[in-house]
Amino acid sequence: MAHSDRVFLFLQGPHGPWFRTLGKGIAASGAKVCRVAFNAGDRAFWPADTLIPFNGAPEDWPATFTALIKARGVTDIVLYGDTRPIHARAVEIAKARGIIVHVFEEGYLRPHWVTYERGGSNGHSRLMDTTVAQMREALERVDMDLPEAPARWGDMRQHVFWGAVYHFFVATGRGFENFRPHRDLNVHQEFRLYLRRLALMPVHHVKRRLATRRIMRGGFPYHLVLMQLAHDSSFRMHSPFGSITEFLELVTSAFAVGAPPHHHLVFKAHPLEDGRTPVAEEVCRLARLHGIEARVHFVQGGKLARLMNDARSAVTVNSTAGQQVLWRGLPLAALGRAVYGKPEFITDQPLARFFAAPARPDGRAYRDYRHYLLETSQVPGGFYSAQGRHALLRQVVDMMLQDEDPYDALQCGKSAPKQPLRAVH
Repeated sequence: MAHSDRVFLFLQGPHGPWFRTLGKGIAASGAKVCRVAFNAGDRAFWPADTLIPFNGAPEDWPATFTALIKARGVTDIVLYGDTRPIHARAVEIAKARGIIVHVFEEGYLRPHWVTYERGGSNGHSRLMDTTVAQMREALERVDMDLPEAPARWGDMRQHVFWGAVYHFFVATGRGFENFRPHRDLNVHQEFRLYLRRLALMPVHHVKRRLATRRIMRGGFPYHLVLMQLAHDSSFRMHSPFGSITEFLELVTSAFAVGAPPHHHLVFKAHPLEDGRTPVAEEVCRLARLHGIEARVHFVQGGKLARLMNDARSAVTVNSTAGQQVLWRGLPLAALGRAVYGKPEFITDQPLARFFAAPARPDGRAYRDYRHYLLETSQVPGGFYSAQGRHALLRQVVDMMLQDEDPYDALQCGKSAPKQPLRAVH
């Protein structure tokens, strides 16, 4: 199909201007672009002449979407995250009509890459059903060194900033009275949490440094718990836990039973943890309940590398940070559905036994797996910083216009080499 015959319909994207930037890049190819706005935040980050407001009730969306793709001749839809209700229904309808579904997600190898797939991401990704043997077969077509991450790069502050801006527009904008967020909190509560997170960043930095120093100087072996956001779609849709407390209880009780008495347990909060769930308080409560409060530590957000370098093992539900664990060759227990949940990498030990004697992953197999991701769905760049968006745009437009998805492109020898971002100085 010629580029001029394609019509890309954008739904909801990451906070900030990434979808607008991407839309301009696709339009430059000759394809048509338009976007549905579900709230004033979506509207603020897209040109008015190709914007389609939707202010119907949630139950009206499937019929509206079906009529829209027919009227506009839509050939492709573009979205960020495939589990929020409006996206899940759109994906279902689009697949039934042979429309290409382009899914963006945070990088499986973040923070230096983002994920681009077709059809679904995370627990709906093609990676879930692809074996390491199949990946190795596909990699026989390429013989290149693995790209490394830049020494210094990241856009956490920009992520929080654009989140605050987006929720400000949602909270103060008019014309979308029927909008219902895909999370439990309303837009005013979300906006206040983003402002609070921005204001408390210096305080959290001090607390994090003090907690990390105590751990580094403690001289004890420790196991790392990689926390996730309780409202994150990966946790809610692809884990066996009904709440973050269930996960904390399982980990704490298993550690109390199985870990050697001189080992410690370090809970590392997600960098975007905003206090809507009292994670630190729950960790303290459960540690006291199981009589291990002197051996349990809580670190408020921040970077992982320093803590991970000296850890004996790690536990998570399905955090992408598990990839950093595996890259270091550390034992990993992943308790939910994860794209890296292969038998070569993830322990099948009961958790108490894992804490007692954790089994290490197959390092060669993980290296091949990581190479496969870097040749396919992981694109260097980021959604939130200007440099990250520009780097991402250089490659991802061509990937979207290509007939094959990233995995098939590698299989048939059409994938483009992906160079890493240069460091920000």
